[in-house]
Amino acid sequence: MRRDRSDRSLRNFRFAFAFAEIILLGAWLTIGLTRSAQALPSFARQTGQPCGTCHTSFPGLTPFGRRFKLLGYTTGGGLYKTTPFSNNAGPNEAYASLRNYATSVDGDGAAGQRAWVPPISMMAIVGFTHTQADLTPPTSPYKPNNNTVLTPFSGFWGGAITSNIGAFVQVTYNAPAPLSALTGTPADQFIHTWTWDNTDFRFANTARIGSLDLIYGITANNNPTVQDVWNTTPAWTFPFAVSNLAATPAAKTIIEGAFAAHVGGVGGYALLNDMLYLEVTGYQTLRFGQQNSLGLDPFATPGLFSGVAPYWRVAFEPNWGPHTFMVGTYGMIFAINPWFDSTFTQGSTATLAQSNRFTDIGFDSQYQYQGSNYWVTLRANYIREFQRLDAGFATGSSNPTDLLNTLRLTGEVTFGGNNRFALSGQYFKVWGTSDPLLYAAPTFANNSPNSDGWIAELDYIPFGLSRAPGWPWFNAKLGLQYIHYNKFNGTTLGAQDNNTVFLHAWFAM
Repeated sequence: MRRDRSDRSLRNFRFAFAFAEIILLGAWLTIGLTRSAQALPSFARQTGQPCGTCHTSFPGLTPFGRRFKLLGYTTGGGLYKTTPFSNNAGPNEAYASLRNYATSVDGDGAAGQRAWVPPISMMAIVGFTHTQADLTPPTSPYKPNNNTVLTPFSGFWGGAITSNIGAFVQVTYNAPAPLSALTGTPADQFIHTWTWDNTDFRFANTARIGSLDLIYGITANNNPTVQDVWNTTPAWTFPFAVSNLAATPAAKTIIEGAFAAHVGGVGGYALLNDMLYLEVTGYQTLRFGQQNSLGLDPFATPGLFSGVAPYWRVAFEPNWGPHTFMVGTYGMIFAINPWFDSTFTQGSTATLAQSNRFTDIGFDSQYQYQGSNYWVTLRANYIREFQRLDAGFATGSSNPTDLLNTLRLTGEVTFGGNNRFALSGQYFKVWGTSDPLLYAAPTFANNSPNSDGWIAELDYIPFGLSRAPGWPWFNAKLGLQYIHYNKFNGTTLGAQDNNTVFLHAWFAM
């Protein structure tokens, strides 16, 4: 229902007041925490490099950042010992080449004169959300609009364990969703606020076979594409921070996070001649009790895998001078047994005998140019999902087969000392087969999954320089994001009610 002009004026005043409030809060936190923070951005401490060496607008990666990850998070060179036992820089043959991407900084700690500090970090995002229309009631514990929320808050182990083994391990607190997001069913008991999050253990080494230079390794992770080193695949794609209150398009391919942290996978990868990347990984869902013990809601997924789900990745990345270009493909095949009763009304955690089969195939590309004091990055990602819904009639679909597609085209410019400022923009689109049951009202309109729109974001990173206050123990990013929808969940009618302003302060300690 539309409000009258006086109500709109009052709402605009409250929006402006809340906007100013979050600016002041972010400024106070930035100034107040810079010198008193007790934790650290562990990767910066371990490598001795300013944040702009690994990241354009974090967590977006540069060529140095991608090689650091491929080498198992083990590269040293900072002021502190890399491991408790030595200051080994990691796989030695690749280390010198990796450092060529970086700018030397004063006080390089390669000699290991200081003690080892555990690679522990923390992250917190304070975000202010304003949507064009108020949230759908009930909204408790939040206001209908203009909310400031601390979410997520994460703790990390990020860095070397030995000279060849490293890890990225995240545990996260997420603020509770509004009551309108709950179903009121017995399954709500499995909704948690603390949970394990992105996790990636790696073993990495190097070899030379004839004229072939090789970086190779093993990854054990819990989210398909979290191990990827390009910011085109779903786990690390832009936007890097989003509101937990604003509505987003409901239709997504399975590989776009449907089973993030609900699975475990082990795979092998190799980078040949610093150019051709190959990976194969197999995933299996964790058991119901294991997921719940880790703070996950098992019923938040479509079900459990029937057997092992294979994931593949191929990418070709030549580089010349300041230019880096990647073109690649990736994908995954899922056979999913849907839940027998996802509401838990009957107290059952069983799945159906029949499975739905999803084949997700992605094609992506990225171009980066490094200027004298700036980066230009262009990214493209397209996913086509083939759905064979053998269990569909029991789980709510009209068609035996469906198609779903997603497209993201992203541009980013970062500039200033070690990428202090970032301007990003993205066009996104979701479209697929009409299905009266799968895409039914009230979530969808016209039996369609289609959505599209634009995202613009401006970021300021004040503490990325090696001589910045608090470096390498503290960093921050202040971001202003706007999302505009042309179509939302199958209709243009009222789509712009979901337009969102998200002002956030991202702290890394």
